[in-house]
Amino acid sequence: MSDSSPREKWIEITLTTPAELTEALSNYLIELETQGLYQEELVEDSFDDIPESDLKDDLKAYLPYDQEAKKKIRALKEYIRNLSRMFPELDRPTLQSTTITNPDWSEQWKKYFKPIRISRDIIVKPTWERYESRGRDIVIDIDPGMAFGTGQHPSTWMCIVALEEIIRQNRETATWNALDVGTGTGILAICGAKLGIRHITAVDLDPKAVEIAEKNIALNAVADRIEITNADVATLGNSFDLIIANITANDLIRLQPHLTALMKEGGYLILSGIIDKDAQRVENVYRAGNISLHTAKTEKEWVCFTFRK
Repeated sequence: MSDSSPREKWIEITLTTPAELTEALSNYLIELETQGLYQEELVEDSFDDIPESDLKDDLKAYLPYDQEAKKKIRALKEYIRNLSRMFPELDRPTLQSTTITNPDWSEQWKKYFKPIRISRDIIVKPTWERYESRGRDIVIDIDPGMAFGTGQHPSTWMCIVALEEIIRQNRETATWNALDVGTGTGILAICGAKLGIRHITAVDLDPKAVEIAEKNIALNAVADRIEITNADVATLGNSFDLIIANITANDLIRLQPHLTALMKEGGYLILSGIIDKDAQRVENVYRAGNISLHTAKTEKEWVCFTFRK
């Protein structure tokens, strides 16, 4: 009998780069909308005292095998050339791309995803790792599959920290309605539910991400608090006390009229996924929407804004 299961084809990108360029390349891979991005530190020899110039990282990311993939690979090669011109003293990053079929996402992630404390009370851990909670720890179990959002990236954990701060400062959050835009693994919606928000709507345009988020929501026993849907946020008509959007700067700018219209008076809007070079542009667009900047967090090249209406 022939195998009737669908055979998904992907392009696996492997970049070997000097550690000094890892952050820039990681950011660019995210801008290209790659999926399953992770890194592994490599060394050039086995000695303990390794010169900083010999530290290298392996970055892996995945693109769907479609017409856009070739354009994105060409753009990545050009970006590498430009980096090499800017930093001629560093070894040039090397790029390999391989076509793979039906990758085992869970096995890929198991190598690199470990338990991590994100905020005062939130611990995020993969389902295959054990963690002994202490005191007020709130443990979030995540099986990321190929979706974005494990808490280890600054754009995600800054959202979680901002979310926890807002909830700690507002006693009435048990009655709130919240919205998670581009939910990915569902991690932000799950954190909100475990911190006490009564009802959360989680949306994502990727049906695979919705499938993964549904599993994680069930795994964390918060399905009674989270409604997840494969939809465009622009089609929603409700109003929300809290909105979280951890997506690209261009998408945040495009969605500004919709997101601000969905905010209740006195409501909060957490925006992340913003590289610092785009931060001022995003801030200006949202300030023009009759909301005020509440807080701004930065980590490395990433910015997370909280606005209030």
